[in-house]
Amino acid sequence: MAKVDVVRFDDFPALRQLLWCGEVFPTPALIYWMKRLPHARFTNLYGPTEATIASSYYTVPKCPADERALIPIGVACAGEEMLVLDEDLAPPSRGEVGDLYIGGVGLSPGYWRDPEKTEKVFLPNPHSQDAADRIYKTGDLAKIGKDGLVYFLGRADSQIKSRGYRVELGEIEAALSAVDGLQESAVVAVPTNGFEGNRICCAYVSLPNHDTSPETLRKALSALLPGYMLPSTWMALQSLPRNGNGKIDRPRLVEEFKHDASPVQRGSETVDLHPEHSHP
Repeated sequence: MAKVDVVRFDDFPALRQLLWCGEVFPTPALIYWMKRLPHARFTNLYGPTEATIASSYYTVPKCPADERALIPIGVACAGEEMLVLDEDLAPPSRGEVGDLYIGGVGLSPGYWRDPEKTEKVFLPNPHSQDAADRIYKTGDLAKIGKDGLVYFLGRADSQIKSRGYRVELGEIEAALSAVDGLQESAVVAVPTNGFEGNRICCAYVSLPNHDTSPETLRKALSALLPGYMLPSTWMALQSLPRNGNGKIDRPRLVEEFKHDASPVQRGSETVDLHPEHSHP
């Protein structure tokens, strides 16, 4: 709705609070909504199904001034616990990235008839004397900011190595959300046999009447990110594939980039830009 600019100023006068959960709400879209609905409160919720959906919250106090600002996932809901831990299950220094764990009353007993999977991610709480106290490893990366709030930094498996650099794919997607002309986009890493390790690939859906050629998008993105984080392969689609939960099917996108199916069969345009030749 923000991308196609259909919300009027002071629209939805009866709306008092807007909550979002499940996916990161791009900051440019949040700014759009907050400017048009100053009478509403905007609250970010975070939590996986294994912890009964919502485990933390953060009500945005004012409209962000920077489109690239990171919105916290905030503080734990009552009875819940949010832990950022390193590989030794110890708290890292404030501001350092760690794995995000959840504990407390919302935690599931585990996966139905799958004790092996349960034991892998539902762990004894190392900071509790109660043997029955457990924490759940979400698979997400996070940090605790100077303000004491928890910040979601993407999936642990979305941090890749490309051309010798460590790259967070979620950071590239966040930057793409600030680029004009895109309805939505997804960035995936495709393993290669070459020295670069992983090829960074972007699939995207364009808004009508916008120049969203790979060259144009890459140039716009280069103003926001260093060269080593720019996707080298771009795929224009009419819609992004979804899984059964309605989320972007990233494994399917990886396979599409791997196999490089015919653009006619896929209804898309695939363009390879070699970084050493195409960086502005």
